Amino acid sequence: MTASPFEIVFAVPMECKSCVESVANALKPLEGIQKFDINLNSNLVTTEGSLPPSEIVKAIQSTGRDAIIRGTGKPNSAGVCILESFDPKDIKQPVKGLARIVQVSPNDAFIDLTINGLPKGIYYPSIRTSGNLSKGALSTGALFYKLDSINVDKPSNSSTIIDSLGAANSSQDSYSGQSYLYAKLNVSDLIGRSIILSKFSNEISPDSLCGVIARSAGAWENDKQVCSCSGKTVWQERSEAKNKGITV
Repeated sequence: MTASPFEIVFAVPMECKSCVESVANALKPLEGIQKFDINLNSNLVTTEGSLPPSEIVKAIQSTGRDAIIRGTGKPNSAGVCILESFDPKDIKQPVKGLARIVQVSPNDAFIDLTINGLPKGIYYPSIRTSGNLSKGALSTGALFYKLDSINVDKPSNSSTIIDSLGAANSSQDSYSGQSYLYAKLNVSDLIGRSIILSKFSNEISPDSLCGVIARSAGAWENDKQVCSCSGKTVWQERSEAKNKGITV
């Protein structure tokens, strides 16, 4: 299925018209973007199209500027899931993946999945009935929806993948992958469930990655530049998230 157009709002630090032109020149060649708007005063970039959010982030970052997704799709139509390892050897860098979910019609959703820091190979993502992570992936319950496999075969020192997830393990046995997956589901039915990533097509192992699906802001639902709770800017929060191995 081809994704229907949806809106994405990004926070992008810009200081002058030259910054605007640089971001515009990075977005213009991208197939799948029907239109975009760059607001220098608010440091926001809005796109409309069917291109995965991660691809747009990479394009903006190629200009030397960062990009934080502030909202995707219509209200109550987006979700996010951080995939973590419960393996003791990964205690310093447990976060290995990020899934962004956007609703494009009442029963059609796309999942922008980025994986980093795993051995090379084919991996099998799936949505489980439960969000119980007390025993990692083993406690996430029965299969709710099976997704297409993802090929993890790019070295983790690839800057485009590292920028999608933040700080990453760059050892020789560490690889990355990205895929845009279709699911015939409604996002509202997924909140509170979990996504796992297994080395086996029909089996969960103790080292499978897993995370709970949470609701994510729709376009224009989260345009704050400073958190009212912590007083930190989105860029300070971004830096802290990268130190933990994630980008939010």
